[in-house]
Amino acid sequence: KGAGHHDRQPPFLRHMIVRAACRAGLGLWLLLALACAADAPARSPAEIMDILMWNREPVGGPFELIDHTGHTRTERDFRGQLMLVYFGFTFCPDVCPTDLQAIGLTLDKLGKDGDSVQPLFVSVDPERDTPEHLAEYVPMFHPRLIGLTGSAEAIRKAADAYKVYYAKIPATQNASEYTVDHTAFIYLMDREGNYLGFFPPGTSAERMVEIIRPRLAEP
Repeated sequence: KGAGHHDRQPPFLRHMIVRAACRAGLGLWLLLALACAADAPARSPAEIMDILMWNREPVGGPFELIDHTGHTRTERDFRGQLMLVYFGFTFCPDVCPTDLQAIGLTLDKLGKDGDSVQPLFVSVDPERDTPEHLAEYVPMFHPRLIGLTGSAEAIRKAADAYKVYYAKIPATQNASEYTVDHTAFIYLMDREGNYLGFFPPGTSAERMVEIIRPRLAEP
């Protein structure tokens, strides 16, 4: 069942959510500060964390994006597989590459079972992350990783569905340069696209395998 059908988060996820703030540097004070960033969405990171921690709303939903080969992809393309969904951007200096490496290593450790898990990297920087650029980037982490981009509106719709915070932040030295502040969680979805939970930034491949493998035995 999806997140909207649970009264509370599974214990292992509750524990990992609490640890997420420490690992990602997303203490409450920082979450509130990010909420004041330029171009902030209607919901602050603190509100999003509250939704995810206490399972207050459904997480996930329909999307229509462009993959790194230029083809239109929707969530329906991945029915029958577990999904690991990660929102980030290719110019991210450290957190995104680290988590994408962990996702790739997780698939390797799962062996043949990893064929039933589809990893998705959704860019929150469509201005720079074109399909052509993603095609150069995603193979560095795993051959089965699919990069997704699209219009700003399509990205925002997908991010809102997954309760992802992101905001474009201009560089102080050069107004033409910018970075993107964003929450960085790896969402685990079941074979029907329903939300199972998430892994916080810095979660090891071993820990993800420990959680994912029992799910693969479920119909």
